[in-house]
Amino acid sequence: MRIDILTLFPEMFRGPFDESIMKRAVEAGLIEINVYNIRDYTNDRHHTVDDYPYGGGHGMVMKPEPLFEATEAVVALGERRGPIVLLTPQGRTLDQTMAGELAKEQRLVLICGHYEGVDERVREHLITQEISIGDYVLSGGELPAMVVVDAVVRLIPGVLGSADSLVEESHTEGLLEYPQYTRPAEFRGWPVPGILLSGNHQEVKRWRRQQSVLRTAQRRSDLLAKADLTDEERRLAITASAEAQPDEEDT
Repeated sequence: MRIDILTLFPEMFRGPFDESIMKRAVEAGLIEINVYNIRDYTNDRHHTVDDYPYGGGHGMVMKPEPLFEATEAVVALGERRGPIVLLTPQGRTLDQTMAGELAKEQRLVLICGHYEGVDERVREHLITQEISIGDYVLSGGELPAMVVVDAVVRLIPGVLGSADSLVEESHTEGLLEYPQYTRPAEFRGWPVPGILLSGNHQEVKRWRRQQSVLRTAQRRSDLLAKADLTDEERRLAITASAEAQPDEEDT
């Protein structure tokens, strides 16, 4: 996969993409990441990328010319095509399903918004998709772009050492991941659940599934509507979810 990122602050991407899984994926030739400075595609000596909004108001708006020039030039650098994504609070919220969809693409072009947003003509005539990473406002699209890249790249075949680890992660099956333990078997008087020490793989698997259902019901009951549960698991989830709700006397 080729990933092209257009930003006003390219230096922000140096650390996150030079470490850990991302670095290994690049070195293995599984992904290619390119970062471009939008200011390099301006035509004035001040490298102007923003201006006051028509109609008045606070803040500045990113101009259409540099964004169109930069995006069109970068897209032309490769034959592969894919979504042109604007990182914006107004976009569809990133989730595991979306990450999986993007991981199937051959190429992604990510545009990092800034200031009070971009000229609406960029939305209407340039980008093909808008993505948000949550219902809050950040200073710009750089951090969301990093989140999108990380969420997508780890789903590309060969990036992670074990494909099984993807299956068992939180949100992959619509549930949160079960509790994890490692050595020692007892720490400060807190023991590891006995079932995990039993060696009975079928019982361990069943326990983990049950714990995933319980944890999701207690912490993110909103996810249960889309989860594929058996009748027994759904009854368990309903009970756990009800127990997790605070009593009226406590609120």
